[in-house]
Amino acid sequence: MTIKLPQLEETLIPNSVNPIDVVNYINNYIDNCFCENMSVDISFMNTIDACYVSTLCSTKHFTKYPSGKIQWKIASKQVCEFNKDFELGNCSYIL
Repeated sequence: MTIKLPQLEETLIPNSVNPIDVVNYINNYIDNCFCENMSVDISFMNTIDACYVSTLCSTKHFTKYPSGKIQWKIASKQVCEFNKDFELGNCSYIL
């Protein structure tokens, strides 16, 4: 599968609301593209799904790019609060 690499100012926006599909989409992107620093918009997801996706994908991103950063666009500050104990230091959240 070929994934188009977005420009630095662009944000990756998954094409599904199913959290498993979103995790697979983002992890596939991480596997196939150079994305040491990336931005992902999951603001369309509910809080629980956004926590699930950001935790799993931030971990995947950290294993490939330990010094990289991933920025999550989210709809609720609750995602930050939930994920704060799972942080690897590679992600940030914007509302």
